[in-house]
Amino acid sequence: MMEDKDIVKETVVQVAKLMAVSALTAPKARGVDNIVVKVLERDDELELLAKKMEELSEYYGDFFKRDAQNIRDSKAVVLIGCKMANLSLKTPPFWKIDADTLHSIVNLGIAIGSAVKTASIHNVDNRVMFSVGVAAQELKFIDVDYAFGIPLDVTSKSRYFDRKWPPTK
Repeated sequence: MMEDKDIVKETVVQVAKLMAVSALTAPKARGVDNIVVKVLERDDELELLAKKMEELSEYYGDFFKRDAQNIRDSKAVVLIGCKMANLSLKTPPFWKIDADTLHSIVNLGIAIGSAVKTASIHNVDNRVMFSVGVAAQELKFIDVDYAFGIPLDVTSKSRYFDRKWPPTK
């Protein structure tokens, strides 16, 4: 017989895998596949990520420390990133960034949106976090040019919104 906590953990990990598929199959500019996805589910991986986020808070700000506690409280984290794609697009002269960079980042945004839609459909709490992506890149958990992380959990009230600093349990 499975207990509630085991059912929740197993389900969250399964939804994380479904999120990965959603991100990987999301539409991409000119069909160029530049999206990379990783799923972290082991407690030691999550703790290493949280510690790195706390360390990086000295440079990036206290919100990295706040977000680290969210990682410790999560059952899994989906990492989604993009590599810069060479689409050979001409950049309009009035744009502030080149067209290839913009399209690569738009691909990333669409992939993230597809992933969180999947989490939402399955009632899994989530939040897209810049801080998680930066720490994951520092740890070389994901080899991309840009990354975001999406922590996952199932609770009666999402821990990822209405967050207070310092965090309380």
